[in-house]
Amino acid sequence: MLIKVGNFEFTEVWDGVLYKNLPDYPRISDWEIRTLIEFIEYENAHGRKCTIECDDSALLNLIDEMITDKTYLKTPRPKLLTECTACPYRKGCVTEYVCHTTSPDNAVKILECGKLLSALNARQVPVEQLMNEKRNAANDPADYFEYIMFSWGNCQAGDRLVMERKLGRFPNEDDLSLNFEPGVRFYFKYEELAKHPNVIFDGVLPLKIKDELLLDDWVDRIVIPAELKNKLQIHIPDDLKNKVIYVKNDCKDIWDWSEKVYGIIERSIDNAKNGKG
Repeated sequence: MLIKVGNFEFTEVWDGVLYKNLPDYPRISDWEIRTLIEFIEYENAHGRKCTIECDDSALLNLIDEMITDKTYLKTPRPKLLTECTACPYRKGCVTEYVCHTTSPDNAVKILECGKLLSALNARQVPVEQLMNEKRNAANDPADYFEYIMFSWGNCQAGDRLVMERKLGRFPNEDDLSLNFEPGVRFYFKYEELAKHPNVIFDGVLPLKIKDELLLDDWVDRIVIPAELKNKLQIHIPDDLKNKVIYVKNDCKDIWDWSEKVYGIIERSIDNAKNGKG
């Protein structure tokens, strides 16, 4: 696996390359070192050796030295991460909650079985088939399909992926605004989910969970677009009904929706803490 450290639009893994964005390039933070160590350890555990490239030789030498110091793995996460600043509202990723977003049809299956499943467990097909599908545009390796993926709570990436899979192509501007149809979001408190026995920190996603995740034990809130209420409410088990929030999509685009939903999540859980229901 090749790691390219530099000034990119955001951090992502694509076709065997980790593009590691440093928002204060060529400076690197303790948190960014932590995530590099996590990425390298995850890749090494799956038989993939990592090579680091950087145009700034001084920074490259510093990184080579720092990634051998495992004390960086204790670095606390910042409240706001700015490796991706595409969000016009928060100007970064808020790290209190993580989210798994899925399509309405998949949400029905999730609610009926009461758990999130990895792609491999949900699809029940050989991993080679998953790897060769058109939807695997990033050319992810086999082990990636063994995990449930999460984004930060205010991120729009999950809804973008839902739209992409519905359309069978990358969404355009109209798809993400005039024709935008949000998915169903499952929200989890980061600090709690980080204690899950099957949690993995791969240095790219906030975290991921191997195989399956029981909703009743871990989920904080489930956000369902109000337009989908009739389709989904009959599938919600009794023990999850008090965690469901129906939200009307009266937003101008995917960014507006993400901010509206995350604001509701913050207020809902704060109200619950304060005994306001």
